[in-house]
Amino acid sequence: MELLLPDFGLFLWTLIAFLIFFFLLKKFAWKPILGALEERESGIADSIATAERVKKEMADMKAENETLLSEARAERTLMIKEAKETKDKMIAEAKDEAKSEAAKVIADARVQIENEKMAALTDVKNQVGNLVIEVSEKVLRKELSDKRAQENYISQLASEIKLN
Repeated sequence: MELLLPDFGLFLWTLIAFLIFFFLLKKFAWKPILGALEERESGIADSIATAERVKKEMADMKAENETLLSEARAERTLMIKEAKETKDKMIAEAKDEAKSEAAKVIADARVQIENEKMAALTDVKNQVGNLVIEVSEKVLRKELSDKRAQENYISQLASEIKLN
């Protein structure tokens, strides 16, 4: 058996081709490739950092939005409560005002009724007085048509005055 030794010439030419290729790559392509890789790596790192920053900002905005939403809910609840209190107060004030107005109207009506009652009583008294005067005048004319009757009537009035 024969040992198979690698062919030294082929090895040498392969090594030379590799070294030339390596030297050409290093001279012309290595820096641009490394630059592109570094640029891509920094772009990816920037994108990741930007994404993390945006994610953090979004979380902050979400927390701020939730805070604002809870504040708005609390403010809405407070406004509704104040509106209900204002409504109840206005209704109570309107009821009180209506009651006082009704009491005033009733009091005015009572005063007016009392005034009209007094006026009616005065009118009735005046009419009764006028009737009494007319009747008395007629009675006295009839009774005092005679001289003797007049003297008797005057004497009687005088005696009544002394008795009282």
